[in-house]
Amino acid sequence: MSGFARDTKYYGDRLVYEPLERKWAGYHARYCGCGRDWLEAHAIPAGFTVIPRGKTGYYGLVGPGLTEGVDEEALTANALWEAVTGEPGTQTWREQVHITCRSPEAEAARKAANDEYYGHIREESAKRKAVAEKTPITETQLTYLTRLIAQVGVQRFDAEYVKAVRNTTIDPRAPRERTATAAKRLTKAAAHKLIDALVAS
Repeated sequence: MSGFARDTKYYGDRLVYEPLERKWAGYHARYCGCGRDWLEAHAIPAGFTVIPRGKTGYYGLVGPGLTEGVDEEALTANALWEAVTGEPGTQTWREQVHITCRSPEAEAARKAANDEYYGHIREESAKRKAVAEKTPITETQLTYLTRLIAQVGVQRFDAEYVKAVRNTTIDPRAPRERTATAAKRLTKAAAHKLIDALVAS
């Protein structure tokens, strides 16, 4: 969400405005419609400076009327609105400054929260993967794979089959084993990997 922020890790002591790209691009398209990038076409020429937020892809803006020469108790995005849309800003409500504490304690708490959140996601992902690695190939996968084999040929199938079953308990296709028989020995996960490889070939 767009808003004013202070974060010493990314911006030093500067007050910045962190725009939500989709929101401001939408404003620009609706009120200007010049088809150019709103930052390069309007914000930067108006005197605003982009400060990258590390390597995350997010960024903050600083500039006159937005973060410079303003009362921090009465912040609005009117200056940026006027630069981007060409119309005077009419924002009457005041925005708060989001301050990110970078003390060791706060950083440790953030890391613990992230580890817990993403730990659950990784755990669920691992469970789904384990199930897929034991579940036999589905009829839908088998039908689709059979069509793919006819398109790409046996040689390509064999090459990708070896890669798909690597580090599993599934053996590569035997010299005289039918491709359909080998395909039926696949698990759901291995079939998915094989299909992706054959589609990409």
